[in-house]
Parts: sequence; structure tokens; C-alpha cells
Amino acid sequence: MANPSTLVMKFGGTSVGSSHAMNEAVQIVRTARTEWPRVVVVTSAVSGVTNLLLESASLAAIGNTTHLADAEKSLYTSHATIANALISEPDKRDRVMAEIENLIALFLDLCRAIAMIGEASPRTLDAVASLGERMSVRLLAAIIEGDGLAAKALDSNELIITNRHFQNAHPEFEATTGKTREVVLPLLDQGIVPVITGFIGATAEGVITTLGRGGSDYSAAIIGAVLSADDVWIWTDVDGVMTADPRIVPDARTLPEITYSEMAELAYFGAKVLHPKTMRPVIEAGIGLRICNTFNPKLPGTRLVANADVKNLPGNGHVIKAVTAIRNQRLVTIEGRGMLGVPGVAARAFAGVASTGTSVPLITQASSEQSICFAVPAETCDPVLSVLKKTFASELEESDIDRVWATEDISIITVVGSKMRSTPGVAGKVFSKLGSDDVNVLAIAQGSSEVSISMVVESAKTEKAVRALHTLIV
Repeated sequence: MANPSTLVMKFGGTSVGSSHAMNEAVQIVRTARTEWPRVVVVTSAVSGVTNLLLESASLAAIGNTTHLADAEKSLYTSHATIANALISEPDKRDRVMAEIENLIALFLDLCRAIAMIGEASPRTLDAVASLGERMSVRLLAAIIEGDGLAAKALDSNELIITNRHFQNAHPEFEATTGKTREVVLPLLDQGIVPVITGFIGATAEGVITTLGRGGSDYSAAIIGAVLSADDVWIWTDVDGVMTADPRIVPDARTLPEITYSEMAELAYFGAKVLHPKTMRPVIEAGIGLRICNTFNPKLPGTRLVANADVKNLPGNGHVIKAVTAIRNQRLVTIEGRGMLGVPGVAARAFAGVASTGTSVPLITQASSEQSICFAVPAETCDPVLSVLKKTFASELEESDIDRVWATEDISIITVVGSKMRSTPGVAGKVFSKLGSDDVNVLAIAQGSSEVSISMVVESAKTEKAVRALHTLIV
């Protein structure tokens, strides 16, 4: 077991995206190290790098390698600029940049191989995508060490063991616990700060995988759980979890606390402050979780708590705590009077959707069973419609199903608050407010947990709906 006074801190891409940002991160690590006996750091790639890597691989897959020289220059410059600003010792700076140059060379080799084959497999894309974190971790560890703290860069593919589901791998916790403790605990015993790549794992055979985009949050939670850490802090570029997107609602405010169930709904329905999978490992391990702003570290941020732990803080008394939106969705409907009482329609429909690799964020069905509608990302709508028409070809021919169709772009607006389950009239207030503000609701979904209510609205009404519902947070 790890010492209970262990803190895991994860820094996002914007938190290490420039020399100023990375210096802020280093000072945060220094401050934490004075207060915590053991500190573990997890880092994302420098902002923009993962996108550049994957875009380059996609272009290579169609035979376009002319961009590689510019990509190579961009990768080198973005890391060298930070190294030149923050690593004062020439030998150490040269050593770090030599390691980064080797990783850039590996990236170029992978892209050329992709171009020759004419295809980028999920396994190859994971190898490409992992390089951003593998570069940034070396840079951050060297800068922390240059600031007077002992630090060591670690690639998490040597720690986190996963299945073979490339691009969205699932950790094998028993194997990961053994590997991580074996490598990390001796470093902590020596007072060294391990600086670990987020986002990355590996199969039992050592093949690199990734945990999905935004997976560095998840990495920090996994590492915190297997080390029995006391707290996991996610450092990002916002002050914490907000009541709404401040770009839509200028007077949105930071919530001092939010329950895990509320955060799970927000993370799933479009609040990008935390990866949706982050919470499960920390909940199961009984670990505290906090979201903080790298560029405003004196603010307390938002602490995630179990429902029973909610304190009487400003904002915690609200029935509705936050409003969020998922844009660029389409509402797919399967309808027909012949569906009534026929078993297996939903199972066949969603098996077909699953075969396209599409995630469904919202489902609703009338009790008459004459229609099923569900939301899918707009970019997956055409393949979903195609597979559904094939799945129900005979029913469509015999008019048991009248049609399978989709709307134009819509948004899913979700109001979240754990107290909604014990407060009568919340749904009435929500729909009355939308009605008075001339926002038509196309579909509604509410789970039995009653932590959230989701509504489908026309894309053009997204901002209006969010602003209207935010006024109910009083």
C-alpha cells in the first residue's frame, strides 16, 4: 500500500502548452511537494500536438506525405521553445531535445509506413497518438528537475496494462496495480516525483494502446486508484465545473462542490472539463477528486464528493446545478404501427447502430411502441440510417415499419442536479421556461436516477435554451 499522503496531479494540454503554462505547472508541483510527502504527476501532450500527429497519419493514409516536413518542424519548434525558455543547463536541454527528436523520427517513420500500406489501422494510430505524451513527459520532468526537485519521466505503457481495444482501451486493474506499484513506489520512497504520460497503456504483450481522446484524466484516476492515493487533482484551464458554458452564459459561475452522480451526467452530456471514465476508479478506491485552474491556482476549484458528503456551501442548495449542451447531433426515428407488441425491434436496431461504432447519448420511446427515437453524432447519421434500412428491409417492404429517418442537426440540452429527485415540479418549471422563451422540445429523456433531464432542441435554439434554463439556477 502507498503512503496515504499521496497526491496525483494531472496537467492537461493547455497546462503544458507553452513555456508560461509549463512554468506554472512546475510551480504548482513545487508547492504541492511542500505540502504532500508524495506527489505523482500525469501529463497530457503539449496542446495541439495530438491533433497534428493524427492529422498527419490520416493524410499519410491517402498517400499525402508532403506535409511531413512542416509537421516535423512544428513538433520540434513547439518543444524546443519551451526547453530553451525553461531548461537552463545546456547539457540537460540537449539530452531532452535529443530524446524528443528520436520520437519525432519515429513519428515520421510511422507515417511513411502508413503511406506505403495505404491504411492507418487503430493499432498504428495508437502508436502515433502516443508520441505527444511521450515527448511532453520528458520535457516536464526535466523542467521540474531543473527547478530543484528530483523527478523521473515514465511512459505509462510500462505501467497501465489494457485489453486490445485500440483507440479506446480498457485497463486490466490487477495487472496494472502490480506493474505501477513495482515501478512507482520505489521512486516515491526516494522522494522522487514520477512524471507519467497520460492517455497511454499497453497490452500484456507490450503493444501500445490509448484510453481514448481526453484519456489523461482517466490515466490519473487509474494511477491514483492503484497507488491508493489520497487525492487526484485535475489541472486544466478553467476554474472548475461551471453552471454552464461561459461562452454561452457570461454570468456562469464555478460550483464549489458537485456530487459524482451529477458530474457523471455533465461529463457524458458535453461538459468537457473531465473525461467521463475518470470517476469510476476514484469512487471505487474512495479517493478525493478536485478540478483546478493551472492559471489561477489560488482558487479552490471544484471538489467532487459522494452524495452524502455534500456540505452547505454556496451553490449546493440549488435544485438545478448546471446546464450543458451537446451539439452536432441528429435524431433518428424508427416508426410504424406494425412495431406494436413486436419483440426485439429495439435490440435489432441498437445492434445495427453498434455495428457502425456509434455511441447513442439519448434514447426515448413512446409507451405505444409505435416509434423509437435516439440521438447520434451528426457525422455518423448516414451510416446509421443505411444499416437500419438494411436491418429492417423486410419490415419496410411489408409496411410494418413506415420509415426510418433523421432530423437535421439538433442539440441535447441537459439540466443536472441530484436534488431534482426529491423536489416536485422541476420538470414543469423546465418546460414552462423553454415554452415561454419560444424553444420547442423535440424529445425528452429522464433516467430513473432523476439526476438529470435531457431535451432535444433545434440546433439554432441551443444558446437560447441554455441561457433560459440557467435562469432557473437560483
